[in-house]
Amino acid sequence: MALKIKKGDTVVVLRGKERGKTGEVIKVLREENRVIVKDVNIVKKHVKGIPNVREGGIYEMEAPIHISNVMLLCPKCNKPTRVGFRIQREGNELKKYRYCKKCNENIDVIRTKERVKA
Repeated sequence: MALKIKKGDTVVVLRGKERGKTGEVIKVLREENRVIVKDVNIVKKHVKGIPNVREGGIYEMEAPIHISNVMLLCPKCNKPTRVGFRIQREGNELKKYRYCKKCNENIDVIRTKERVKA
């Protein structure tokens, strides 16, 4: 099944201690069904130093959030929304879009496939 959230999307956190925060998706971890959102779910990690590579210390970094706990913020209506998929024919091509289920507007093109003439 296609994931409805991808890198670069702006999302709103729905559950947990970070509820209500918004941020941009930095990375999508498909196998784990998790996303990393910029400046959300910050954790401290103790890192041992390696000579001539990195300095040791306590680093702050973003931890993954389960994908079910975030919702896409629609760029058109600026509201949290569910995402659907639709396929439209434009000339000789088939285009697959993600669309907002609140305002029914296309968000972006996922795939373009040239149609074979029968």
